[in-house]
Amino acid sequence: MTAMIPVAAKKDFVRWFLKRYKLKRRECVWILNYLLSHEQLLQNVHFTDEAHYCPRAMVISTINSESIPFRFYKGNLMTADAEKSFHDLRLHPDEKMYIQLNFPNSHACPQYASVREENPFLPAELQVSARDRKIAEQLLEESAASLSLELLMKRVDEALDANDRERFLVLSAMLNDMKITKD
Repeated sequence: MTAMIPVAAKKDFVRWFLKRYKLKRRECVWILNYLLSHEQLLQNVHFTDEAHYCPRAMVISTINSESIPFRFYKGNLMTADAEKSFHDLRLHPDEKMYIQLNFPNSHACPQYASVREENPFLPAELQVSARDRKIAEQLLEESAASLSLELLMKRVDEALDANDRERFLVLSAMLNDMKITKD
């Protein structure tokens, strides 16, 4: 895990989540509300992906998600009984709990991204290597630059079509600066 997420941020996120989504199992609402009222528990909660690899985890899904409604994992035990996980939370408040939330567009959700942490138990073959991450970032930068260049060229063409000399000169200068920076 890279950074510890403050309890206040987790509380804000859980409140936000509960206001916007209906869960497949009502017991999951109880569990999340219970976490809200117990800061010590929330301090040991980590929101992550692929939680089933973690030694103690819950997977909770919204009604709009294609995923399983609920799963609780502890060691080699796996159960769909939400009450067992609730009792485990109460009996072991100092143990880390990893929670995976399945809801539409979760990976594009800035609120979830603000509390989601890397899964430290993810097998090496599923982890993104530093090299792959760098390649992805480079590809993203190149795509963004290419798109910006394309858009600017289109705007230059529009200025020409509209006989807008002033706009053409400004946009052409920007285009030249962009090409110089690229080279």
